[in-house]
Amino acid sequence: MAGYKPQANLPFVGVYVAKEKGFYADAGLDVEITHSSGKGEHIQYLAAGQIDVTTADAANVLQRRSEAGVPLVSIATIGQRGQQAFAALRGSNINSISDWRGRTIGFKGTPTFDLLALIRANGLQESDVDLVNVGFDPRVLTEGLVDVYPVYKSNEPYLLEKMGFALDLWDPADAGIRTLGLTYVTTDQLIQDKPEELTIFLRETLRGIEYAADHPEEAIQITLGYCDPETDPAHMANMLAVELKDATSPNGFGYQDPARWEELKNELHNFGVVTTRQNISDVINTELWEQAVR
Repeated sequence: MAGYKPQANLPFVGVYVAKEKGFYADAGLDVEITHSSGKGEHIQYLAAGQIDVTTADAANVLQRRSEAGVPLVSIATIGQRGQQAFAALRGSNINSISDWRGRTIGFKGTPTFDLLALIRANGLQESDVDLVNVGFDPRVLTEGLVDVYPVYKSNEPYLLEKMGFALDLWDPADAGIRTLGLTYVTTDQLIQDKPEELTIFLRETLRGIEYAADHPEEAIQITLGYCDPETDPAHMANMLAVELKDATSPNGFGYQDPARWEELKNELHNFGVVTTRQNISDVINTELWEQAVR
């Protein structure tokens, strides 16, 4: 179950391609693809054993496992950098994060650790800015209701620029803040019960991602077969390109670096997002990836 509606998020595309190109079938695996509405039911279904694999942001994996006790385990880290950046309209005299002082800074739901870390990494405190909950409509930026708006890098910048607005973007990873993006997750029990099936799934899905990287136009056509008819192909192509860039790792797609996860855990702990310490060896499984890429 993909963690959101059909679109060209790279973890979704890898599965779409592997399914449509027959990679799973050739490996003797029957994979059914479904999608979450974006309300979190994919995690609930996974915890209840109703699905075998879903997608989740790395920080959310740590938070869910630490604070809610959901037995999530990441088996591949697709986003080697976080999904989020922060945007200001070009020409708004916000040329650096230091210029955020006295400005209205938006967040979605609750201030994320990467936003708080970005503020502090540049000599500011939360009290130096006006933090406001903005929801998910980027027009709050274009209408001047906030000065800085949180964006998913592969999505909203494209939409805003298509509306005619030039942006300046700040990616927390560029400031040295340890972030990670989307992962494939399963549970401790499923790793115990279905190690062979999960290994085959991961191997063929990574093959699907590699195929998408080599054949992006075909991958977009495959993706559009899962999307609503009105989906903009150029939007999906931009999403795939951005996510492929952020998925790059010297060790190959899906590589999980325990040290990077440890750094992310420490960031979350420092900002109070997680309050209990988790052993990273419980949160990520590297063996399945190692077997899949042999």
